[in-house]
Amino acid sequence: MKIKLSPSILSADFANLERDIKVAVDAGAEYVHVDVMDGHFVPNITIGAPVVKSLRKATDAVLDVHLMISDPDKYLDDFIKAGSDIITVHCEANGDTREQLRKIRAAGIKAACVIKPATPVETAIELLPECDMILLMTVEPGFGGQGFIPECMDKIRALRKAIQDGGYQCELEIDGGVKQNNVVECIEAGADVIVAGSAVFGGDIAANVKGFLEKFEKGAAKAQWTK
Repeated sequence: MKIKLSPSILSADFANLERDIKVAVDAGAEYVHVDVMDGHFVPNITIGAPVVKSLRKATDAVLDVHLMISDPDKYLDDFIKAGSDIITVHCEANGDTREQLRKIRAAGIKAACVIKPATPVETAIELLPECDMILLMTVEPGFGGQGFIPECMDKIRALRKAIQDGGYQCELEIDGGVKQNNVVECIEAGADVIVAGSAVFGGDIAANVKGFLEKFEKGAAKAQWTK
């Protein structure tokens, strides 16, 4: 089982996104996490489909697009056309999450659902048949640089167990407060896609990515679920 890194561009230099992404990908990151915030679903505003379209031209890495928006149905077509590889919708957002996931898959794109820290894991587990990935927020979504919520570790374990018990080919991504000093424990609990923002883009990007990849090997070697 290979653990993948998805650096969040929320913490990158927006004046030099192509440069920062290239450094991270060249160092071994496979995904690029794109946080889309509308100022309604979460108290912050970031970017939209035009930026995703530009990023598609700038990198061949997997564009992991996380829609933190109130009305996904209004914008799914835009993000599909923009070149997203994975589109993640919140279970707490408006509309029928199951139908949104089906629409994403029908367009030939990987579909993912995401839950906030306080949302019961059962909400995501019910949608596993429609998902290529489940994302668990391990901080309250909206701003980077927050601390990991320890209670989320049990939710990681519960989601991993549900994926394995059901025989689903579904990745388990976590986002929020993940650093090199806690990522091994997160992997042991069941995470196999790790989002990191400031822990990647703060300082030496290449060295940070390589540091995470070394931790990934340790985590995968210790985790029972990877055997």
